[in-house]
Amino acid sequence: MKSITEFWKPALAKGQKAKADLIAAGKTPEEILAGLGETFKLEGDKLKHFFNAIDVAIAHPEKLQRVLVVSLSEGEKAPQKATQVEEHFYVPEFVKEIKPPEEKETKNSKGGRGGKGNKQDRGPKPSPWGLSPEEIAAKKAGSKKNQPAKKE
Repeated sequence: MKSITEFWKPALAKGQKAKADLIAAGKTPEEILAGLGETFKLEGDKLKHFFNAIDVAIAHPEKLQRVLVVSLSEGEKAPQKATQVEEHFYVPEFVKEIKPPEEKETKNSKGGRGGKGNKQDRGPKPSPWGLSPEEIAAKKAGSKKNQPAKKE
């Protein structure tokens, strides 16, 4: 398969609009072809390929990315959805949607690799400079309450 040229969606969309305007004005097919050539500064085979690619784009409007114009060697099969016009094939290419990755279930209930669990389960992060004076006092008061009474 030999690629001859390609036409991207924005150019094809503008071409469809220009072609529709020329048809609405009552122009003949030759005048439409000449009008598209002047508008897009195309001539010869490139203009003929562009005109045919517009028809392929109209036939496949959903998620079209570009239309490739290719010629096939002897014995090659045409790609799926390809349209043959004379000796060339017009192959529409579509946008491929990327699927988001599926979330995998974790092995343990806390998540991760079996380490310390989620950071959310640990509570607030302590200060890197140690305990504040209020926290030290609360800790001492808590430890005195939990100590058993001394025997005398």
